[in-house]
Amino acid sequence: MSQKHPVIAVTGSSGAGTSTVKNSFEHIFRREKLNVAIVEGDSFHRYDRESMKAAVAESAKNNGRPISHFGPEANEFEKLEVLFKEYGETGSGMTRLYLHNDEEAAPYNQKPGTFTPWKAIVSGTDLLFYEGLHGGAKSDTADVAKYVDLLVGVVPIVNLEWIQKIHRDMNARGYSAEAVTQTILHRMHDYVHYITPQFSRTHINFQRVPMVDTSNPFIAREIPSLDESMVVIRFRDYKEVDFFVLIKYVARFFHVSSQYSCCSRR
Repeated sequence: MSQKHPVIAVTGSSGAGTSTVKNSFEHIFRREKLNVAIVEGDSFHRYDRESMKAAVAESAKNNGRPISHFGPEANEFEKLEVLFKEYGETGSGMTRLYLHNDEEAAPYNQKPGTFTPWKAIVSGTDLLFYEGLHGGAKSDTADVAKYVDLLVGVVPIVNLEWIQKIHRDMNARGYSAEAVTQTILHRMHDYVHYITPQFSRTHINFQRVPMVDTSNPFIAREIPSLDESMVVIRFRDYKEVDFFVLIKYVARFFHVSSQYSCCSRR
């Protein structure tokens, strides 16, 4: 672990809401005037968009189970582990960008779905911040979580996660509901073995729980609103947390003056 060059990682599945948490951290960084090296999880996928399609088809033909962006076959876990370790030791390391769309690709004169060249993080940053699928990943060849100083899990209950993913992929990316459902099914093995185990390694988990019916996420027309949800916050080392102080901060943030109670169980 590094005090001089800390690594913060926000990890969660596709559609979990890690981008929202990233936005909150960026507000904190601006307020505290911190110079932060931002690392996107997609940058450590193994294949570009076209190569991934070919790799998925080949793996399904040979193994009967297609690889997915959730598992080690389609990601550079070893390079992500090296980045976190090297940044903690030196304040630098190699990273790149994945260009999702035309807008992101235009400044680099590249096609969407490709990577920029690997590039060293410039010296002088205050910390490294990662947001993506694998901030706490562990495989037979890599232990990414080992080098994270603060690991935050964003993990809504699974039906809500799927509702959010279906709505996002349909509305923002133009996929059909059937296509998104097939993606969820294809990723299930890797989801169980490489996504969910991360949330036993996190320092803090935020789990959003809807208080309305989400029993069939594949036909849900709307995402439950914040007013229709509660959040369960789990601290790994809960005995060192002053919950009543945190409650006061939450109450002040939301301008709430009601009574609160808390419990320090896992």
